[in-house]
Amino acid sequence: MTTLGLDVGSTYIKGVLVDADGHEVGSARRSTPWQSLPHGRAEMAPDDLLAAVEAVLADLGADGRQVCGIGVSGMAEAGVLLTPDDQVVGPVVAWFDPRGAEDVADMPADLRAEFAGRTGLPLGPLATFTKLWHRSRHDGLVLADRQWLNVPEVVAWWLGGERRSEVSLAARTGLLDQDTGQVWPRAAEALGVTPRFLPTLATAGSVWGGASRHVPPSMAGAALTVAGHDHLVSSTASGVLDVETLYDSIGTAEALVRVLDGVLDRPARARLAGHGVNVVRHMLPGHGVMLAGTRSGLLMRRALQIVGVNDAVGRAAIDAEVMRLDPDRGDAEITVSGAANADGVLNVRADADGLSPALLFDATLRHGCEVLADVLASMAAENPPATRSVVAGGWASMQSVRRSRRAVLPEPRFSDHDEDTAYGAALVAAFAADPGADDLVAHLTRAVERHDAGLTGSVAGSTHPPSGGTPR
Repeated sequence: MTTLGLDVGSTYIKGVLVDADGHEVGSARRSTPWQSLPHGRAEMAPDDLLAAVEAVLADLGADGRQVCGIGVSGMAEAGVLLTPDDQVVGPVVAWFDPRGAEDVADMPADLRAEFAGRTGLPLGPLATFTKLWHRSRHDGLVLADRQWLNVPEVVAWWLGGERRSEVSLAARTGLLDQDTGQVWPRAAEALGVTPRFLPTLATAGSVWGGASRHVPPSMAGAALTVAGHDHLVSSTASGVLDVETLYDSIGTAEALVRVLDGVLDRPARARLAGHGVNVVRHMLPGHGVMLAGTRSGLLMRRALQIVGVNDAVGRAAIDAEVMRLDPDRGDAEITVSGAANADGVLNVRADADGLSPALLFDATLRHGCEVLADVLASMAAENPPATRSVVAGGWASMQSVRRSRRAVLPEPRFSDHDEDTAYGAALVAAFAADPGADDLVAHLTRAVERHDAGLTGSVAGSTHPPSGGTPR
């Protein structure tokens, strides 16, 4: 059987077709249609998003290969509102948009005090809650009697699925109490909504309906599912299904993922949130995840744009130049800041003449590793550190990026999958399309064992269900 995985990502909307043996047999992509606005803001019209998704599906359906399941993954924190009569209220505001940061101080004191421990997230502009608070107070956005769908969920709904909220995506909104797994009443009250603001919670791999809209004939009737938050789906595609392995996905955001046997306790969640580390529910049923991020990929992109590099040829040339630099040459001629997850603004300081694009990119890599090391130290203070790691994402194909991460990560292995998230979504779609499947973790374990997930080198021992290692 052939399944399709969609990754509605921050830079591209990507799709892959995967056959019954786990081989990718087709791929397509379109740029994510953001509109850049002043002061780091970004948004897109829902119709533009749908058009890009349709174009990807049309490309994948061109050869007529029959598809039995479609899994949708992608970015969290961004989404749309639906009215009772199914009208879509946009725009889609990007997860990296800074709106709402200035509003936190005006929120109720009790909510501010409890937010991190309850939700497992820092209270800041990344959380959907904060952007909704801002937009309802400054932009006149009406929240009452509406429901929130995250981007992958609205795509599944567009294709013919039901209104549902996948657990790992809901966990990124700042509306979910991680202890109960349900909407936190105080957060709903603060926004002036009811717990029904989030649709019925569903697990990754559950069937949301059959594809009936905006799909080519070869995909009509395919089982629809939402696979979950992109970083988590990507990690499972690379075999990160255990508590000993760290997953580092370097895309627009650099995301660090650790599977947990639980979601830690409330005080630990609050402490970690203070360091920018999230502890929420995983897309793997019954498991938690420690998730941290940096803006390293965003800064790398902006550094290259400054020097006029916007394509693969230019990136390859810069990569080669950086690899010729001496990594032990001492003080950097350029210093960079802005990679912290609460930042994302590229700041450059040049202390010498005769500088080059390669020196700028190398300085950006160095800064990214410094922020990464700080995040790893914060995670290790609450949970035993990982003993191995898997590195994936678009930036991980560059040799200079790989060299920089080898200096920070434990025993890193590098994924050679072009589209880890889309591939993982296709594996989850195969689970949804199989009426006899009843355990997602076991299904993914078998899929990874059948196909080595594109890793260069063995990651034996990291492809078993989460077990052992109770978090402190």
